[in-house]
Amino acid sequence: MYEEMKHQVMAIYERHYHDVYQFLLYFAGSQNDAEDLTQEVFLRVIRSLERFEERSDVKTWLFAIAKHTAMNYYRKRKWQKLLSGDWLSVVMPASEGNPAQEAESREDEQELIAAIKGLPPHYRMVVILRGIKEYSVKETAEILDCSESKVKTTMHRALKLLHGKLSHTKKGELYSGLAK
Repeated sequence: MYEEMKHQVMAIYERHYHDVYQFLLYFAGSQNDAEDLTQEVFLRVIRSLERFEERSDVKTWLFAIAKHTAMNYYRKRKWQKLLSGDWLSVVMPASEGNPAQEAESREDEQELIAAIKGLPPHYRMVVILRGIKEYSVKETAEILDCSESKVKTTMHRALKLLHGKLSHTKKGELYSGLAK
């Protein structure tokens, strides 16, 4: 039984580690915190794997654990501490080309980061899952344990807030990329 469980955990880890880590990196804003949170997620997976009833997809179950872990992290931290760190440089490499254009693009990206970090946690989660990670409405609803209409409404409201914050940057060009 132990060996079977070990193989299950390793398969889940190998298949989903990167996605869970990126989700937590976007949420926490710090590589160290994201690594710790990812470790916590997989420890929870080990503790609860026996109780997993396969009523949902493993990825959905795993991201529900990641969501709860992220929310626990958020509750334990003060807002200012949560928002520190430069996580975009880790996930968005510099583009090659005109240095002036690249500098302007970096400034726009930094504004987008600040705007996303300024969203309430439930809006931020939907923006990360739908806009950045490009999960479907159905997958996002399953992960967040809410209805599909709630996901759509929350995404709409989050994008409206982002639009208000970013409307002065190239007519919200970065915002438009999330609104697809």
